Amino acid sequence: MPTLDLLTSIALGVGLAAAVGLRVFLPLLVLSIAGYTGTVPLSESFQWLATLPAVAMLAVAAVVEIAAYYVPGVDNLLDTIATPTALVAGTIAAAAVMTDLPPIVKWTTAVIAGGGAAGLTQGVTSLLRLKSTATTGGFGNPVVATGELGGAATLSLLAIFAPIVALVLVVLLVWLAVKGLRRLFARRAPAGGDGATPVLPPDA
Repeated sequence: MPTLDLLTSIALGVGLAAAVGLRVFLPLLVLSIAGYTGTVPLSESFQWLATLPAVAMLAVAAVVEIAAYYVPGVDNLLDTIATPTALVAGTIAAAAVMTDLPPIVKWTTAVIAGGGAAGLTQGVTSLLRLKSTATTGGFGNPVVATGELGGAATLSLLAIFAPIVALVLVVLLVWLAVKGLRRLFARRAPAGGDGATPVLPPDA
């Protein structure tokens, strides 16, 4: 496989995997449609994704998932389920588009890059939802859900039609997320005794 094609397939896989961390089934639905229409070639073992039954099944799952994240309380519960699911789905999405690679290389890259990207985006959005729940009583959660939905759709489409752009966007989002989380935990960190009142020994 030429170097450019290899980079493109990895970028496509990472972009889809990162989108899976935002919504599990929507990126898989986009990938399934792309495979069904012949827009994106799939690995031989993932040809089932390019079938009409797979498109229909993923469409139903995507609609149910999207709707469920707008139900108070259910969204936080879904995060606990979505985290391990996103790791698996992100790995599958990445492996499905990495064609013409030796199995050991494909699966190693899919697990590390695909699963890692999905897990990171899922973890960040879960923390954002927990913070929204704590600060707004859950009333701000639909805003978070809408942002996740828009991000998943945008990343999925970019991964299909402009994979290198999607990869650059994922790297930028990861950098911003890490920077934001560091600021968040820095605010929560205790003073470490710098501002504590010293304890004086009793008078001899």
